[in-house]
Amino acid sequence: MGAAADNHEEESSPLLPAAVSAAIPADEKPPQAPALAPEATKLYADGVPVVMGEPVAAHAIPRESWSSGILSCLGRNDEFCSSDLEVCLLGSVAPCVLYGSNVERLAAGQSTFANNCLPYTGLYMLGNSLFGWNCLAPWFSHPTRTAIRRRYNLEGSFEAFTRQCGFCGGLVEDEERREHLEVACDLATHYLCHPCALCQEGRELRRRVPHPGFNNGRSVFVMMPPMEQTMGRGM
Repeated sequence: MGAAADNHEEESSPLLPAAVSAAIPADEKPPQAPALAPEATKLYADGVPVVMGEPVAAHAIPRESWSSGILSCLGRNDEFCSSDLEVCLLGSVAPCVLYGSNVERLAAGQSTFANNCLPYTGLYMLGNSLFGWNCLAPWFSHPTRTAIRRRYNLEGSFEAFTRQCGFCGGLVEDEERREHLEVACDLATHYLCHPCALCQEGRELRRRVPHPGFNNGRSVFVMMPPMEQTMGRGM
């Protein structure tokens, strides 16, 4: 009786009926799945670790530097050298084309080139005709810089300035205040160095994101129709 009571007290398997599970000895029951460790439940969203639905503090992941400086107009001597020269030419002659291309890459095909190039062109012409300089388009284009910085966890202008100068470290540690200052610095960068900012963003995106119009290196299988067949007379 005591052994039978012990068998009934054992936890039954959820995959077996209660009567069958109670009849199986404790040493023959399938082992229970081990509980996951807290580290195993960690997920990632856009490169930021998330635990139990809450993102881990951003300072846990060190922010990366931009692939090129804002004044590196000619880019770097690497495999993207020709692309950097194209970006420099577009930023100097046709910034509207460069801005439309940047947003098209960032949106991964969800936003068309014309939907971004045409509004920028209108603001560019309006600012130059009314105020004599391009003062309206930077207000329209600076959110793209913020989106690039957040998506790829890049170091902002304010954080880079405080790291080099060694003061205002408390503002960098406060994520909310730091982000407000970084957005203001993104706007100031586009107003003070607008062509250079567009070129830096273009170089960064071309190193990270292929053009949405390309096939991204995937193989293409083309099915050819069967050739015309004729029946020959046997010998």
